[in-house]
Amino acid sequence: MDTIFGYLHSGLSAIVPFVVLLGLLIFVHELGHFLVAKFFGVRVEVFSLGFGKKILQRKKGDTTYALSLIPLGGYVKMFGDELSAQIPEEEKRYSFTHKPVFQRIAVVLAGPLMNFFFALLIFFVVALAGEQMRAPVVGDVLQDSVAYGAGFRSGDKILKAGNEKIQTWDQFQKMMNQFHDQSLQVQVLRENSDQDATFQITPHLAENPNILSIDSQVGDVAGLSSSSKAPVIGVKAGTIAAQNGLHTGDVIRSINGQKVKYFRELENLFVQMQSQPIKLEIERYEPIDAKEPQILNFQLPISKYSSMGVLGIDSADLYLAKIMDGSPAMAAGLQAGDRITKIQDKVPEHWEDILQTVKTFTGQGSLVVEVDRGGKTMSFQMAPKMTEQMNAQGGEEKRFTVGIVPWYQLASVDLISVRAHNPWAAMKRGWHKTIEVTEMTVLSFVRLIEAKISPKNIGGVISIGQAASETFKIGMVSFLQMMAVISINLFILNLLPIPVLDGGHLLFYTIEAFRGAPVSMRKMEIAQQVGLAVLMSLMAFALFNDFTRLLGW
Repeated sequence: MDTIFGYLHSGLSAIVPFVVLLGLLIFVHELGHFLVAKFFGVRVEVFSLGFGKKILQRKKGDTTYALSLIPLGGYVKMFGDELSAQIPEEEKRYSFTHKPVFQRIAVVLAGPLMNFFFALLIFFVVALAGEQMRAPVVGDVLQDSVAYGAGFRSGDKILKAGNEKIQTWDQFQKMMNQFHDQSLQVQVLRENSDQDATFQITPHLAENPNILSIDSQVGDVAGLSSSSKAPVIGVKAGTIAAQNGLHTGDVIRSINGQKVKYFRELENLFVQMQSQPIKLEIERYEPIDAKEPQILNFQLPISKYSSMGVLGIDSADLYLAKIMDGSPAMAAGLQAGDRITKIQDKVPEHWEDILQTVKTFTGQGSLVVEVDRGGKTMSFQMAPKMTEQMNAQGGEEKRFTVGIVPWYQLASVDLISVRAHNPWAAMKRGWHKTIEVTEMTVLSFVRLIEAKISPKNIGGVISIGQAASETFKIGMVSFLQMMAVISINLFILNLLPIPVLDGGHLLFYTIEAFRGAPVSMRKMEIAQQVGLAVLMSLMAFALFNDFTRLLGW
């Protein structure tokens, strides 16, 4: 019951941003139809935001402007747009149906195009105001990686690549794409230092993990990314940390007042605190799926050498946070808090080692897993089962799983505010961003057809409401960016050749333009009935997905 009330509360808090976002986008879309219709002399009878009963209305000239009860759309009612309408001869010059076909195409096309140009305007404003982008800061670099051998170290800030000064991580990625299989000079500033380093790298083409990108391959240096582990700790049984109340899964926020963002910072900070008390501020999630953490303070005793090993603090990578109900791991006897020390004949160092071993299971026999449970070594056998999982790219893949969830967590990436210095630069940035999002939106439809993206990712009005609410809480720039993305989605969706949508009308009028005669009224009526059924089915499916995500089914 509490969960249901929580959903209702979050739903109510999303209403205002949702109404503002959807209302503006609908207004812009219908304004496009309205303005072009008026330009060609079509009499517009109704301009309505929303459907159903009119709450507010005012007539000015030939047009009634209305705000209607159901805020999930809008419409422009034009004189003579009904297929079966009988229009007097003297009134035909005001009738939409009796306008030349290319004028009708322009009226219909104006709505989607207004959404496109509205997105362009938003991205222009965002470029002037400044947008948050990934800073060119290197994440965790493992010592046995190609990136480490090339010269990168964790926390490096990339200053230059080739002859180009680097502002953002995306800019650096584009340089690696451009210089694939070529030598590229990179200058970096070392973390917590005023020293810089310059070295040569040779990016090689690798599969692009972003399936919504036109580029199937990108320049890559193995082991190089902007991702870093969060300071989530594992705590060994019977150690100083355990005896003083620390738990596996705790997130260290600060050590003696020094803020901590990455796990890699912990060892140096603890060593600096040797021979003095250590005060810790931590976040603790109890239960594990709690929305808000507890903020707790602890003090560890004075130690001559306060390393993580001495204190009993470990990386949380290999500790299990949760065992899924009915899973092979639960059947075998694994428990939350277990630390995996061996899987098959491999001693894992990172969560990826465990994940890869399970994913590559052949289906024959079982996996042997050794764990440390409260200081005791225990061995289990379990047979992974084939399940359908959602991957990071939004697609569904069938692979072997055992039903374990680690405490592993990534830290938020460093962000930098990037602002255009003049209106021309802002317009250029806005145009590139609009085209980029348009390409991604079109590719998302292609990937859906190719089954590379799961249809479970399709969202409806609840998803839009949640996105509006969350981005509004973050800030106006994020809210505007979300509005621009949804505006482009409306631009693409309305151009789909589905009768009752703008794209369906465009299809009929295009056929008419080539044939020299309109499609028969009977065929158009049948097509519109089919189109309406398809559209309602899609809306129902999107709403089902929304509720499925909300309820965690």
